[in-house]
Amino acid sequence: MMGQRHRRGFTAAERTELWDRWQRGESLKAIGRAFGKPSSSIYFQVAPHGGIRPAARRRSRLTLTLSEREEISRGLTAHQSTRSMARLLGHSPSTVSREISRNGGYDRYRAALADEKAWVRARRPKRCKLANSPRLRQAVVSKLRLNWSPEQIAGWLKRAHPEDECYHVSHETI
Repeated sequence: MMGQRHRRGFTAAERTELWDRWQRGESLKAIGRAFGKPSSSIYFQVAPHGGIRPAARRRSRLTLTLSEREEISRGLTAHQSTRSMARLLGHSPSTVSREISRNGGYDRYRAALADEKAWVRARRPKRCKLANSPRLRQAVVSKLRLNWSPEQIAGWLKRAHPEDECYHVSHETI
């Protein structure tokens, strides 16, 4: 293990500084020296964006905020109903119910953790469902080889696996 180095990425503050330096016209080598990293690691930060600073990530105005998630957490502690919490927040009861169920349920819901997980889930672009599931991909490929249409395959998958959401895929995805 002697020759191995532990590599770490850039923090948000370091990325901001990197882009500031890049915009001022500093070279990859100079920026790399400032961070104690090779110029190639700077290149791999800049190149995917064509040398243009990427827009800062923002949340949709429709998503739940951290303070709304904290209200849900307090409501759960006080044994309030999903409907009463939703009315208080001005959201649909189904929104609140889905939020609770995808983040630990009634017993283990934590607002800060739920907020962090939502931020991670919102990342784009996402990998295609077919790319993530070898079994689903194989099922689709086998039907395509039989000249089935994407609509036929999507319908067949829903009927063949009604209980397994992993096998439900739209014809557009296929």
